[in-house]
Amino acid sequence: MNDKKINLLYIDDEPHNLIAFKAAFRRDFNIFIADSASEARKIIDENDIHVILSDQRMPVVTGIEFFESILETHPEPIRILITGYTDINAVIDAINRGQVYKYLTKPWNENDIRIFVRTAHEVFMLRRENAELTQKLMVANGKLEFLARQSLLS
Repeated sequence: MNDKKINLLYIDDEPHNLIAFKAAFRRDFNIFIADSASEARKIIDENDIHVILSDQRMPVVTGIEFFESILETHPEPIRILITGYTDINAVIDAINRGQVYKYLTKPWNENDIRIFVRTAHEVFMLRRENAELTQKLMVANGKLEFLARQSLLS
């Protein structure tokens, strides 16, 4: 698998974190960055994003609130919450409300990020493949039902 094909969105309200993240991972993944939830929403509306990493503590909308807000329109991307604060309630909310795959703390470990993003992408691809196979199965079942009805009528 070519990691460059992994579309990774990183959301953080701190510009230096965005710059550092992009510099650290631009050779590994296709990096998209956003400094707000509204900017991130535009990016996921216009691109096939596979994995989203979001900072938890941002003004206006938290990472969890952002993840929760995109569940209906963009359920596919795998969500990873990253924060400089360890707050058990945030962890619980991330899992329950935002359906977060992983919860990481800052400062991040570059190797951990690479491993988690690759693993999250595998989950993303398996889910996508499963959805495609399910759709093909439904079409095949429909054809079989049609053939069965035709043979009963003749």
